[in-house]
Amino acid sequence: MLGWTLMFLVIAVIAGLFGFTGIAGAAAGIAKIIFFIFIVLLVISLVANAIRGKAPRG
Repeated sequence: MLGWTLMFLVIAVIAGLFGFTGIAGAAAGIAKIIFFIFIVLLVISLVANAIRGKAPRG
């Protein structure tokens, strides 16, 4: 999921450089949404593992 975020971010930067501001804005918005979903899922996973008493795998 984090890879998708980086892909949309790169698309937004490239589109912005070429002057496609509509596409750049949309791609940046999508990247932002996916990033926040990733953060929420990460926090939920960490809390669930803490409650179950398992140490994170490293």
